[in-house]
Amino acid sequence: MKKTALVLSLFAAFSQLGCIASEHILTSPDNRTRVVIRDGAYSVSRDGEMLVRDAKAALILADGSIIGLNGKEKARYGKTVTEHISAPFYRQSSFDFTYNSLRLDLRNGFAMEWKVTDEGVAYRFVCDRKEGADIADETVELNFEGEGKAWLPYSTNPGKPQAMAFQNRYTVQKISDGFPKQPRPMVRHDGTAPVYPDMLAFLPATVESGSKKVTVLESGVESYPGMFVKPLHGTNTLKGEFARIPKTYGCYSGRVQKFVDETLDIIASHDAPVSYPWRILAISDEDRMMPVNNLVYALARPNCIGDTSWIRPGFSAWEWWNDWQLTGVDFKAGINMDTYRHYIDFASANGIEYLVLDEGWYVPASGDMLTPIKELDIPGLVAYAGEKGVKILLWCVFNVLDDSLEEACRKYSEMGVAGFKVDFLDRDDQKAQEMCCRIAETAAKYRLVLDYHGISKPVGLNRTYPNILNYEAIFGQEEVRWSDADVDIPLYDVTAPFIRMMAGYTDYTPGAMRNAAKADFKAIYNHPMSMGTRAHQVALYIVYDSPLTMLCDSPSLYEAERETLDYICSLPRIYDSETVLDGKLGEYVVIARREGDGWYVGGLTSWEGRETVLDMSFLGEGVWQVELFRDGVNADRDATDFSIERFNVTGEDKITVRMASGGGFAMIITQ
Repeated sequence: MKKTALVLSLFAAFSQLGCIASEHILTSPDNRTRVVIRDGAYSVSRDGEMLVRDAKAALILADGSIIGLNGKEKARYGKTVTEHISAPFYRQSSFDFTYNSLRLDLRNGFAMEWKVTDEGVAYRFVCDRKEGADIADETVELNFEGEGKAWLPYSTNPGKPQAMAFQNRYTVQKISDGFPKQPRPMVRHDGTAPVYPDMLAFLPATVESGSKKVTVLESGVESYPGMFVKPLHGTNTLKGEFARIPKTYGCYSGRVQKFVDETLDIIASHDAPVSYPWRILAISDEDRMMPVNNLVYALARPNCIGDTSWIRPGFSAWEWWNDWQLTGVDFKAGINMDTYRHYIDFASANGIEYLVLDEGWYVPASGDMLTPIKELDIPGLVAYAGEKGVKILLWCVFNVLDDSLEEACRKYSEMGVAGFKVDFLDRDDQKAQEMCCRIAETAAKYRLVLDYHGISKPVGLNRTYPNILNYEAIFGQEEVRWSDADVDIPLYDVTAPFIRMMAGYTDYTPGAMRNAAKADFKAIYNHPMSMGTRAHQVALYIVYDSPLTMLCDSPSLYEAERETLDYICSLPRIYDSETVLDGKLGEYVVIARREGDGWYVGGLTSWEGRETVLDMSFLGEGVWQVELFRDGVNADRDATDFSIERFNVTGEDKITVRMASGGGFAMIITQ
């Protein structure tokens, strides 16, 4: 007994003080996931099944030195830790984050930190040097097991693949096939000639490795470029790629949007100690685990703005998608006072919290967001909206806001504007990421909320700056304004919740009232329609994480069909918890969310119609009242066809719901 106690004491001492070993092993709290670090590489397995083998990770400094694993690291193992994380406006109000940790002290003032959870594996590099460092590049090489499929969203800019809107469908392929020889074309936003993606894909990206799915994500990207990946032909390897620091900029005159013209030879530079971004491998045993993975949020830096009581999630009326279209009014609809008063009246009458004034309230080509167009009295509109209980959000371009950041935030905050929809960043180099943080911090100082549009995927900044209420980086509803019928939006709608939603919020902009079956769809820019059914549109409000959500269509169309409008407006803006009841990546998804004592269930399918059987045991005891918004009998032919049914259920019941081609359903369940 004394000998055993001595061994345990020595092990504990070495764990705290650090020890040098040629192999380091770290397991998840449930003991199912295992990371083995040896011979300058690491491998990841779950349930004894190898997922990633001999992966490479290193920093290359500007002086040519390489900071990475070499078998001589001093290891410090941490105890199992559980953090209770408050998560305002997130997919759940709070959650527990439990992990095992390891710190490897490398050479030259650098370290590598690891966290392994039941949801996956994460590591990051840390620079402890007082003078900081210049990073020439970072090595990320992920060698997956087997020949499983990968879901890769490729860049849409062949010339500069790291400069684009971070919006594309997923190419499903084997990694070993490399970049597809004949990629599907994407039509430019202005409707001109198709373009073809280059070989870089942006994150998140998912790989089928054995019986599991591994999704590559990152968190804590604040002063560092975001990561792209490319498949290496003939291998099962995804290689990381990073944008270099901008040296000079050009400018698109139409919106005074800056783009990178020349770059330096380094990807990041810091003159003080710094923690670099977390590289995440989220591991899913089954597809329904994917939409509720919390690693990105949990690993991000905690709230740094303090009080969040002033931040108001909500729905927003919106004019851009419906092209300022109004009917039955006695004024000319457009960017003018009468139109915006009408939208404000509509929002107020239906309990809609916000109105977005999109592009056009200032002259985009002027680059001057401090001077509205003469047709609009912005202070008057803000005052009018305030009297009606509606808040105004103003659209702007990222660098235009940044150029007058303090003045713009002060001016519009004092005026009563609630925040900004910030658009067209279209890059994620170090300077771009720093701009995102700078804008969020200054906006919070003036109690302004933000919708980050035209930006790369979420990386946890919504935890650090909770006033960021939404992110785009999604192939959303706007795409139907210019896309051909073969651009399969319903397929994307049942793919993105499993992959893109793992990263965070989704500014998808649902709510289309013109709905088309597959054979009937046409891209009509001024009178857009959705692909799929009306019930599919309603279900999007429940399925997608979105604490600031647009009602994308015209008030005239909503008011003409109040059943749909009333149903949408009765839905919560945020929820206390989320559960995926059923689903398969790329086929269908059913998500249940709880808010207070009520439950809200949304289901979506691809163009393939299907029946789903809902096990209602999540409700618990008692009798519950259901209001079901479902596809109508003829929704396969007329996608606007829907029905609303009301009935009672208990937790012992199973309910069969049919979804039409491109269909869906929504349930409001109360006691």
